[in-house]
Amino acid sequence: MPTEPLSQKEIEDRLRELPGWSQEGDRIARTYRLGTHFAATAMVVHVAQIQEELNHHSDLTLGYNTVGLTVNTHDAGGAITEKDFTLAARVEEIAPSHGAG
Repeated sequence: MPTEPLSQKEIEDRLRELPGWSQEGDRIARTYRLGTHFAATAMVVHVAQIQEELNHHSDLTLGYNTVGLTVNTHDAGGAITEKDFTLAARVEEIAPSHGAG
């Protein structure tokens, strides 16, 4: 059974639950700032582990001391779905342990 796209209202309601996340076109996105490049790299590895566990992957960008994520659901035609918010919530859970803000 394919994953169903969320309505615009559902997306807006869910984004209110995830401070720092925003909608960018057909994706949800967030950039985290960290204290060092090493901390950012460690967070990328942790996010990759979560993505493998969920079998749902974002576009993940590593900067000097930043980690950026943008995500949508390819098997829903590139729409925003519940899968995207599940991934975002899991990343939010681990971000503080990396010193991300």
